[in-house]
Parts: sequence; structure tokens; C-alpha cells
Amino acid sequence: MKKIGLVGGISWTSTVDYYRYINEGINEGLGGLNFAECLIYSVNFDEFQKSNANYDWDTTYELLLNAAENLIKAGAEAIVLCANTAHIVADCIQEKIQLPLIHITTATANAIHEKGLKKVGLLGTTYTMELDFYKDKLRTHGIEPITPDDQADRDYIEETLLHELGRGILNRETKKKYIGIINKLIARGAEGIILGCTEIPLLIQQEDVAVPVFDTTKIHSLAAVKFALS
Repeated sequence: MKKIGLVGGISWTSTVDYYRYINEGINEGLGGLNFAECLIYSVNFDEFQKSNANYDWDTTYELLLNAAENLIKAGAEAIVLCANTAHIVADCIQEKIQLPLIHITTATANAIHEKGLKKVGLLGTTYTMELDFYKDKLRTHGIEPITPDDQADRDYIEETLLHELGRGILNRETKKKYIGIINKLIARGAEGIILGCTEIPLLIQQEDVAVPVFDTTKIHSLAAVKFALS
């Protein structure tokens, strides 16, 4: 079994699910009392968010690279950045560490292809929805992403991710609002919905949505399991 290094804490609420999914996946694959050999470096979410808010990607890069390098020193054989937004600097980190970095967007694109879909709605942080790093990666895989076209909807998602879901707070009214935003994307032709922030699956599940939902936390975790067992 290969040892996985998880860069977590962005936020801790979804890192918990990464740890659970990876251990469950290893046990399903190997049975018995086999569970994952993994390491977690949990960064301070406040530092991550402040650098992002200033569009200071150099500081974000240094923060996450430091975490990845510490995991490698401890024996990690691959790195998992446990957040969609963190992948703004994923390619730069991959180039620096010279070890496999299991990319969340690639794993998600593979899951979308398995469903035979071409046009999908994308929910996530402001950076994931408005910058090109995530959408362009999907396009290279032949997938057309669409995001909420209402600025107020995008702002609402960002605020609730920071001040509710990122703190483990689940609100019924927030869920209702998210479902409304998702239904607008479906009305615009979305054949599926990417829950493109690892906290969103805490609030939205498949049974809440009429089209296929892509839980990036679970998809990314299972890609890590596949690598660990390869």
C-alpha cells in the first residue's frame, strides 16, 4: 500500500470526510483490518483564506507547498490537496515536489465522463466559480462548465461556505437556497452538478437534486484510494 499525504484544514470539516472515505475505501479493497497509511498536515484555514482574499497566490503556494514538503519528509508517496480552491496552485506544487499530486479536477472530470455528460453546473468558492483554473481544466476534458450567472448567488455561496459550512454549521434555509441555485443551473441546461467545494457535500446530497451530483470530496478520496492500492 502506498502512503498518502493529505493537506487538510481547508477546511477541517471536509478533511474529516477525506479521512473517513479513504479509510473506508482501503478497507473495502483489502478487507479485514486493513486501513489507510496516510498522513495529514492540517493548515490554519485563516491563513489560507486571507491570502486568497488578497489574490496573493504566492503566499497560498508557499503555505501549501510547505505542508506538502513536510508530508513528503514524513514518507508520503503522493499528495492530496483537500480542497478545490487549493488547486489554483496545484500545478506549481506538482512541478516543485516531483511526486504524484492527485488532482481533484481530473478525478471529477473522469467521474463526469463515466456518466456520459458534457455540460455541468459548477458550485464552489468565488475563486472556483469566477477564475479559470478549474473551468479550463474541465474544458480540456471536453466538459462545458456553467456557474451561477447571478452575482448575488455566487456571493451567497461564498459567504455561507466561509461562515457556515466551513465551521460545521448546517442550516436548513441555506440548503433550500442552494437547491434553488442548482435548479437555475439545470434550467440553463446543466446535465449534472459539481459540488466543487469540499464543504458543499455536507449540505447537498444526490437525493436533493434531479440530475447527477458530483461530490468532489468523495471522488477525490476514491482517486487517492485507487493510487494507494495501485
